[in-house]
Parts: sequence; C-alpha cells; structure tokens
Amino acid sequence: MRRIVRRFGTFKQLQHWDELTNRVDIGQFENLFYEKSPAVVEEQIIKLPEEFKSLANGSTPFTALFALKYLTKRDISKEDILHWKIGYCDSGKYANRIIIPSFNREGYVNYFIARSYYDNASWRYKNPPASRDICFNELYIDWDADLVITEGAIDAIKAGPNSVPLLGSTLRENSRLFQKIVKHDTPIYLALDADANKKEIKIINLLLKYGIELYKVDTTGYDDVGAMTKEKFKQRKEKATFIAHGDYLLRKALMHI
Repeated sequence: MRRIVRRFGTFKQLQHWDELTNRVDIGQFENLFYEKSPAVVEEQIIKLPEEFKSLANGSTPFTALFALKYLTKRDISKEDILHWKIGYCDSGKYANRIIIPSFNREGYVNYFIARSYYDNASWRYKNPPASRDICFNELYIDWDADLVITEGAIDAIKAGPNSVPLLGSTLRENSRLFQKIVKHDTPIYLALDADANKKEIKIINLLLKYGIELYKVDTTGYDDVGAMTKEKFKQRKEKATFIAHGDYLLRKALMHI
C-alpha cells in the first residue's frame, strides 16, 4: 500500500501515511545512513581461486564431471550455470568445490561461494577471507522488480534470476543490501528456511519498519529453497502471503497466547 501512496500520492499524503502506520520517513534515508559514512565507500574486490575453472564455457574438461553431476542433482541447469557464471576447482585450497562468484555493479568479483560437491565432506562450505557485507551478484539485480531474499546461494539460484542470498545470520539495518532495498523501495519476497523463525521475525520487523512491500514465501515441507524444484518454488511464490504491518503484529501476538 505504501508503494501505491508513494507512486500516486503527494509528499504530504506519504508523510501522513507514515504517521498513521508509525513507519520511518524514507525521505530521511540519506541522513539515517550516509551522514556518518565516508563520502566515498570503496567497493570490495577479490580474486577467484587460481585453480578456478569455468563451467560457463563452450567446452568442459573431464575433471568437471563430478561438479556437473552435483549441479544436475541439485536441479541446476546449463542456463543457471551461464547466468551465475558457476565454476569449480579440482585442486588447491578449494579443491572438489563448485564456485559461485558474486559480481558487484561494475562487474568485478567481490565474493564467492565454495561448496563441496561431496555431501560427506567435513566442511561443505569454505568461503574466502572477505567481508560478506555485499549485495551478492548486484550486477544482475533489478532493484525496481520483485526481489527474492534467500539464505544461501543455491537457494537463490532455485528462486530465479532476481534473487539474492543473505550470506549471514540476518539482514542488518546498516548492511549494504538493506540500504539498497530501502533506497529503491524494492518489493521483497522473503524465502528463508522453514526453521529460521527468529531470524525471519527480525527481518520482517525491520522491513515493515521502513515501509517495504513484503511477501512471505511458505517453505514448509523442505529443508530450504534449494531442496525445491524451480516449478515448486514458483508455485509457492505465486501463493506468497502479503505481510501488512497490523496483520503481522496481530498474528505475532496470537502466536504467544
């Protein structure tokens, strides 16, 4: 509703709406987030592992067999591999892992996920020594379209092109991802693991506080979005529940009765 008021109403009507709903004035966003920040914020840039081999090329070596087998098992298609520029390492620090790189808005690598393609590995994930305070694959994000927030990168791949993983335990108010969402007033579909109730409540509270148009995708019955087929997630997204501020508070209160 706030998005409609913002798009078609006057500034005074928007202010009045925020007063009625007890939400933060988005017009003060710059003051809230940027006054105390440096004038220029350096973008994190890192290198992919030296042993990185792309799976997005026309031909793949024999050593890619196990990586491709794992991706096929996870219902990750050739189109997904091309879009997300997925690769793998067969030696070195990240040996026997698929590599999912993240590109900033300028196209430089700013992070990557290294996931073992053997489920019995002692450490399934071995990520780089770099900050996770990024917008994963911002190069491909359309901030004016619906954005799906998931927990992990595999989840985001299953959720579709305009999806972003949290890469952490929650969505913080001062994080780059949250600031981008508020700045662009991006509609959000929240698709976290079914057992992440406390994390989900905190994120919902934060997004509603800033008047973000919010929908909750039901992930019950699955360990995570990555365990769903793409078609199943599409069905769940189409049936996502719109989260209104008053309705959410009421449901939250009823849960504790």
